[in-house]
Amino acid sequence: MIAAELHGWRTPLALVEREAPVAPEGGVVLRVLACGICRSDWHVWVGADPDVGLPHVPGHEYCGEIVAVGQGVRRWSVGDRVIAPFILACGQCSDCAAGNQTICADQVLPGFTCPGAFAEQVAVPFADVNLAALPVGMAPALAAALGCRTTTAWQALTGRAALQAGEWLAVFGGGGVGLSALLLGRALGARVVVVDVVPERLDYAAALGADAVVNARKENAAEAVRAATGGGAHVAIEALGIAETTVNALRCLRKLGRMVQVGMPAGEHVTMALPMDAVYSGQLAVFGTRGMPAHRYPALLNMIAGGHVDLSPIVARKVRLSQATEELEAFDAPGAPGVAVITDFTS
Repeated sequence: MIAAELHGWRTPLALVEREAPVAPEGGVVLRVLACGICRSDWHVWVGADPDVGLPHVPGHEYCGEIVAVGQGVRRWSVGDRVIAPFILACGQCSDCAAGNQTICADQVLPGFTCPGAFAEQVAVPFADVNLAALPVGMAPALAAALGCRTTTAWQALTGRAALQAGEWLAVFGGGGVGLSALLLGRALGARVVVVDVVPERLDYAAALGADAVVNARKENAAEAVRAATGGGAHVAIEALGIAETTVNALRCLRKLGRMVQVGMPAGEHVTMALPMDAVYSGQLAVFGTRGMPAHRYPALLNMIAGGHVDLSPIVARKVRLSQATEELEAFDAPGAPGVAVITDFTS
């Protein structure tokens, strides 16, 4: 099979022939139909993820068709079209039994701890626990774009912050997570303000229904959000993983507000100086989140399939596997709105 391999940090991915994966016991092999290109893949590409060794095949936002089934798999068959979370949980430990698969101690992460889906095929262990069926008619490109960004945003809004209809949601970062949070927040009945530094992203957010947008290069982001929301947001989503936006996400909240750290802190941002005076005086709640377990996928997929939210605007570009490096390089600077999805794995 053809795969895109990383042989050195910040070097072009090489298209190579690799042996197709074998279905592990309890797992399956997918023919990859689409795979998103995510900022987390950029962290892999630049060498910021300590779990990754070289050579390596990135890619963790994928959907596909099952082409091989390992011994012991009960729920799935060859030909099923499925999606998987980027955290594959064991399904056997106490955390999994409690429904908290994203903190499973024995988790496997394709694209990070094992070969990922920048390839024609990918192996998925623990299939009965980690796969969800794609709704009939859902485009693979959209499904793949859900795999990390939209599902993480859904988990942040509903599983962590418990966003309610009528509340104000502030979204810091207008990339894939941010656009997903905007669209999902509106579908849940919230009013949404989006903060970014790229005018094109802010224009796109406004066109998608944001109640307000804030250019953080031109005004104090926290003060602008508090003004737009009449006293502060009830919920803030930080979608970049950097200190400046995390601080502003906390400072924009009204009393008893909730902030969810969605962006992955890396490099110099692993340790941040946070305004704990705001946390204390505002009695704020600060949540971390990482991924979403497969058992929560059906609610989101049914919401999409039922026409209650249109997430297609988050897919900006369908690209070839050979274009993955170009898309990774684009994450070095704030870019255009929308996300890129690999749909052609032959070149």
